[in-house]
Amino acid sequence: MENHHVPPGSPLDRGHPHVACSSCSLRELCLPAGIDARDMERVDSLVNHRRKLRRGEHLYRAGAPLVSLYAIRSGTMKSCVLHEDGREQVAGFHMMGDLLGLDAIGGGRHMCDTVALEDCEVCEIPFSGLEQLSRELPPLQHQLHRIMSREIVRDYGVMLLLGSMKAEERLAAFLLNLSQRFATRGYSASEFNLRMTREEIGSYLGLKLETISRVLSRFQQDGVIEVHHKHLRISDAERLRAILGQAPTSDG
Repeated sequence: MENHHVPPGSPLDRGHPHVACSSCSLRELCLPAGIDARDMERVDSLVNHRRKLRRGEHLYRAGAPLVSLYAIRSGTMKSCVLHEDGREQVAGFHMMGDLLGLDAIGGGRHMCDTVALEDCEVCEIPFSGLEQLSRELPPLQHQLHRIMSREIVRDYGVMLLLGSMKAEERLAAFLLNLSQRFATRGYSASEFNLRMTREEIGSYLGLKLETISRVLSRFQQDGVIEVHHKHLRISDAERLRAILGQAPTSDG
């Protein structure tokens, strides 16, 4: 399958000069701590292309060969699998600071489509160069291992989510996870926009659209959340945690 690539110099690529990893606001999410200036220059030399995608555009498609990994600079994306009968199964949602393309490292080809849910920008990192550099820089190799480990833990969490949780628990877990991810990136943990549709949330959680709408309405009636179109406010995070049986925290 074709891997849609925007070449340097195209209309989507002009006017966006290279921004060094060393000066990027997302550095702490992507790179290991303690890497020195000389090694940072070597990392910078790898990330020589930034790519912009419009909403609905594919970053890569299932079956495409592994060429690069991608770090999201801005925007939100989804990974999904298209079944033979035309049904789409959402496998994950990704936001700035996330590293994409790891699914292809084992077999050399991507397992999922990855699509922009809004206008996005990514840093393209040639995998062959990253692989070589990570062998020479142990902190970078360890960071890649940590990122891949997080992906394994996330996938295991999704399996538990789909296998053992009720609809209310699944949606509560989803909202709390989004809250934590926004907070990690320096944004509000209680107010954010949902870039994905309710259908996409349902596909990810293994729930029908009607169930997602019903549970969201129930949460809103109970004063747990407020929803205005795509804007969501978590009014009572402790109630969400209680639905999951989690211990209360002091961060509200």
